[in-house]
Amino acid sequence: MWAVDSVHVYLVIVGLHVLGATVWTGGHLVLALAILPGALKARDPARLLAFEQRYARVGLPALLLQVATGLWLALQRAPDWAGWLTPDSTAERAVTLKLATLLATVTLAASARFFVLPGLTVRRLPLMAAHIVAVTVLSVVFVVLGVTFRRGGI
Repeated sequence: MWAVDSVHVYLVIVGLHVLGATVWTGGHLVLALAILPGALKARDPARLLAFEQRYARVGLPALLLQVATGLWLALQRAPDWAGWLTPDSTAERAVTLKLATLLATVTLAASARFFVLPGLTVRRLPLMAAHIVAVTVLSVVFVVLGVTFRRGGI
């Protein structure tokens, strides 16, 4: 029988976090680089809506998985929550930057979900495109910031 220790728990949490990042970032890269150009060229919002309906079923749970595991991991690297607001160490700075990136991502995703997508028309495609590009860039920033944790942060 396997004994569960802190190293195994940590590795499982990191694995889940990376899996969530893969789904979230990969999905947005596919959207931005493969789906969006065709939708803009054809002036066809239905292409984005079709992708969004399918992707939301895996993308949003992936983001929630990242948030839950990310908070746990942040507490392992920078256990003082107050330090996240006034970062002194490299780990605290990395956590602060990831939280700022999360806030920007959630703000853009909520704006797209509740204000842009429901009334998406050809005229509003550029607004949706801007949301897609911004969230995709932020998702890549998440990955880059996550990689910095390997060396203790920024």
